[in-house]
Amino acid sequence: MNKKVCSFPILFALLALLIGTCAVVFPASAQAAPTSTGSITVSGTVASSYDAYQIFSANVVDGDSDAKTFTDLVWASDAVRDAALPVLHSAGMPNSQTTAQKAAEWLNTDSHLTGALSAQLARSLQSSGAVSVALNAGTAAKLPSGYWLIVADDDAIAQGEVGTAPIMALVGGGAVTVKPKAATPKVSKHVLEDSTAAWQKAADATVADDLYWRLSATVPAGLTAYDTYAVRFVDTMGAGLDPSKVAASMRVYVAAGADGGFDAVSADKDGRVGTEPAKGWTDITAQCATKIAADGTFTVRTGDLIAALGGADAFTAGARVVAVYNAPLNSACNHGIAKGNPNEAYLCYPRSPFADQSGDAGFTRTPSDDACAYTWDLALTKRSSDGDKPLAGAVLSIADDRGRTLAADGTWDAEGKATVTTGEDGRVTVSGVDSGKLEVCELKAPKGYTAFEGTRCVTVKAESLDVDQVAAAKPKLTITAESPLRADSADGSTGSLEASLINTPTGTPPSITTGGFMPSTGDMAMYAAAAAAVAGAALIVVALLVKRGGGSHKE
Repeated sequence: MNKKVCSFPILFALLALLIGTCAVVFPASAQAAPTSTGSITVSGTVASSYDAYQIFSANVVDGDSDAKTFTDLVWASDAVRDAALPVLHSAGMPNSQTTAQKAAEWLNTDSHLTGALSAQLARSLQSSGAVSVALNAGTAAKLPSGYWLIVADDDAIAQGEVGTAPIMALVGGGAVTVKPKAATPKVSKHVLEDSTAAWQKAADATVADDLYWRLSATVPAGLTAYDTYAVRFVDTMGAGLDPSKVAASMRVYVAAGADGGFDAVSADKDGRVGTEPAKGWTDITAQCATKIAADGTFTVRTGDLIAALGGADAFTAGARVVAVYNAPLNSACNHGIAKGNPNEAYLCYPRSPFADQSGDAGFTRTPSDDACAYTWDLALTKRSSDGDKPLAGAVLSIADDRGRTLAADGTWDAEGKATVTTGEDGRVTVSGVDSGKLEVCELKAPKGYTAFEGTRCVTVKAESLDVDQVAAAKPKLTITAESPLRADSADGSTGSLEASLINTPTGTPPSITTGGFMPSTGDMAMYAAAAAAVAGAALIVVALLVKRGGGSHKE
């Protein structure tokens, strides 16, 4: 019998999944089905169990240099032949070729056995009712010698796992181990810090101001077996976030390639996010669906990413998906760093190339990732230089870095005309404020006191928000102020900041002030003593001058 020996890369060409090489001997004519067996182990973390379909039966032995040779190649069964031939003919194998030998030769020519073709073979075998053998990951199994198509069991694919393209493995001779390549998508969550226009794991903001969040997914390269591929973001917002703007603001973008970052749109230091996609990105919002539940959880489901990228060739390089939306802090949000306002998300992705993507059952998910928003409270107390006594009745204009002024109800007036008046406790509270500068102008001082001129700044600074993980965020909160404002305290845990605005009593001689603080207001005896001391000092100076002149100096 004439025998031909050649390399047979279909064992590992898909993803370098089978270690070693093999030599192949094609028979001159069909033989009876071989009865020898071999051992195979599927390792790795792609799935916990697999279905194995025998394509060809063969006698397999070990050759030189860990290579394998086989003879007597035949179809494993009529059912397998009938399921496989239409797929192979549709893929380009001549219709006249029907034997196992011709099929194997064609598959080995010019690497016809692609990931897409192996998936088509698996689908045909599954629908034909061909018998499969169950394999448990990490456990050696005995199988009849020949070529086997190894397919991950969808029901055994757990969180963080994924079924990849089926593997063609040659079983027989020495034990064989195959390791499917893990190709799991990843998800990350960020929030926009307006002071730097940077997407971070943590940021601070003013309550009710636009606050943008970004979901980003990486689909790995090499997913060649999929006909369609959709993903779904699942986002769980904390109770301190307002979901009312999510649906209207949602924008979704996709770019080819698993590398290159996630700057799909521009952002500025005023907290605004653009909608025009950056170069290389495509806006696919119209093909996506956003659904918001009553508890604030929402989902964003994409359309077919393969179609969005222009076909399977582009998708083979992987993809990046970005969803951007607006969810401001609400009036019930947590203040300070003790709890913050977390926002958590995970990504649902197809279990395998064979999963039904029309519903939820065909998807598994990634671990969750999160980002967090913080806000602070500033209490400004009007005080007298007389022992820091609180003063009521001061009319103040308090403006933020966007030119808005604080109103009596705690909101911000965009026209910059609102004012606030200190109560009996002398306090004005700026609740739920972003870090940055606040400009204070005293429009009217309490009765008996003099207002300062111009404006003075109080500055709130939050450091250490730009971290790799929210758990590592330990923001440092500080406050500084320009005289006559005074920075008193900052408690990062509760987000509470205290500052004072010192007022001078009307008519107080400037020479008596010390370090910006005046003697007790209304203590007229102190003022009288001070005036007498000044007058006495003047008389002494005059007497000394007369004495030095000997009484003969004339004016």
